Amino acid sequence: MRNGRERLIAMTHLKGDTFFDGPAGRLEAILKEPSEPATRAAIVCHPHPLFGGTMHNKVVFRIARAFQEAGFAALRFNFRGTGRSEGMHDHGHGEQDDVRAALDFMHSKYAEAELWLAGFSFGAAMALRVGCSDDRVAGMITVGLPWSIYDFSQSGDCSKPKLFVQGSGDQFAPVGDVMKLYELVQGPKRLEIIDTADHFFQGRLAELSAAIEEYVRSRLSDAPG
Repeated sequence: MRNGRERLIAMTHLKGDTFFDGPAGRLEAILKEPSEPATRAAIVCHPHPLFGGTMHNKVVFRIARAFQEAGFAALRFNFRGTGRSEGMHDHGHGEQDDVRAALDFMHSKYAEAELWLAGFSFGAAMALRVGCSDDRVAGMITVGLPWSIYDFSQSGDCSKPKLFVQGSGDQFAPVGDVMKLYELVQGPKRLEIIDTADHFFQGRLAELSAAIEEYVRSRLSDAPG
């Protein structure tokens, strides 16, 4: 029986470095495709670039891999001004346009595919804001969403499927605040609290991956047809 790494390599084409056009210049990305034609695709957004966040962040990698395990094409990309992406950091404004550019890129490659958005921390905020307003997005997954730092009032009536994964020890999103704000979010929704996990899911990455993969697979099984 093949181990997990061998299975993952067998199920994906490793594209290496990929670039696509963004509103502030080229954006650097990594795209992994399933061995069969992609019918679903996901974009994963990284944490705050001014605090070291990139598409190589281990939480971002785990989110993307969970989508890959569920048969998605998965794209990680660097926001403007990060890594080899052109442009300058824009404090969450232009970064939302970067997410839309990533959606344009994936839609051009997989015109018939169902598109999902996901992200970690700052990237989760960008994914939620764009995903709720863009008709191309079928569902969203946020990890370590900093509920108390950003204003999500405009996302409260979003009726797309949403999974929120938080650590019970998240130092930037106390679980009590998360529970109160979660109640204000329209469904369909699910909140997964990973016991003792901090904001970075130290020692809890396997549980994070399992929660995401289980949710994605459950949503696919609920789909009509």
